[in-house]
Amino acid sequence: MTDAATHPPASLETEAVRVRDLRPSDLDAVVKIDALRSGRSRGEYYMHKLQEAQESTPRISLAAEVDGHLVGFLLGRLYYGEFGLPEPTAVIDSIGVHPEHGAQGVGQALFEQLQRNMRSLGVEYLRTEVEWKAHDLLRFLAKQGFEPAPRLCLELRLEPTP
Repeated sequence: MTDAATHPPASLETEAVRVRDLRPSDLDAVVKIDALRSGRSRGEYYMHKLQEAQESTPRISLAAEVDGHLVGFLLGRLYYGEFGLPEPTAVIDSIGVHPEHGAQGVGQALFEQLQRNMRSLGVEYLRTEVEWKAHDLLRFLAKQGFEPAPRLCLELRLEPTP
């Protein structure tokens, strides 16, 4: 089995996007990109997620650079048999592309590299969850080949105890 980190950067028609492993030093750029997209700063959340990504084996979280600047990221995890699924499954927790680099192939490059890496590890499925009203993200994921899973995500809102 080949480690995901040994794969070359993804290539695009423009060859402008370099994809590499996400590093702890990327934290500030990740937080900035996420804040630009979401309207709020989640530094502590991403500090924890980057630390978790560094400790996981194999590492599957990726960064996209243009001209040496981080302009996109993808954070994920690899599960072996979670949620009653017997096969290894990669789960995408977060993806973000700097708004100035939207529709320039950054997200596409991240997904191409992730797919290449996961195939080399024998992973057959990529999964993620998306807010129902996140139409741009849903369109992007559909373009990547994602479709509704034959599973239903359930949640229960826990009211605070008096």
